[in-house]
Amino acid sequence: MLLGQKLKAQKVLCNLNSFTSKGRAAGSKALALSMRGEKYLLKQGKTEIICDGKSVYNFDGNKTITKSVVEESSQTLSPQKLLAGSYEKDFSYKLLPSPGAFYEIELKPLDNRKNFQKVNLFFDKAKNMLSKARILDKSNNITELKVMSINLAAKLADNLFVFNKAKYPKDVELLD
Repeated sequence: MLLGQKLKAQKVLCNLNSFTSKGRAAGSKALALSMRGEKYLLKQGKTEIICDGKSVYNFDGNKTITKSVVEESSQTLSPQKLLAGSYEKDFSYKLLPSPGAFYEIELKPLDNRKNFQKVNLFFDKAKNMLSKARILDKSNNITELKVMSINLAAKLADNLFVFNKAKYPKDVELLD
C-alpha cells in the first residue's frame, strides 16, 4: 500500500533537529502535526501554522500572523509534499540503495528556486511508514525531522483547520 493512501487524516509527533553546514547541532524542537487532505495544523511551542487548503496562516508565537495563499507558499516544503507520497509534480526522485532497516528516497526539486537542495525520506521497511526526513538547504544546513509517533486513525474536527483570530492575543497583527 502506498504511503499517500494510508495518510488521509493523522496526528504526527516529531523532533526537529538542525545542523550547520559544518555538522554542528544548531537546535532541537518538538513538533505536533494534524493533517487531513490539503489542510494541516503544525505547532511548535507558541508557533502555529494553519492551512485551510486555500490560505496558510503563520503565527510567530508573539505578535504577528502572516497570511499567504497556498500557491504563494509553494517555495517551501509543506507537510503534504513530504507525507502524501505524490512526488512526480514537484520533484525528481530515486530510490537509493539501502541495505539497513529503512528504504531511502532522494527528492530533488524540479524548480531550482526552491529554498532547499534535496530531501531524503527514510521509510521503515517493516512498517512501511515514514520514519525520518532530512532536508538539505541552499546553505548546506541540514534539518532532520524524526517521526516519534503517527496516529493514522485520528478523528480531527473541521474547526481545527479554521483560522480564528480570536484565539490569539488582542494586539496580534495580521499581515496579508
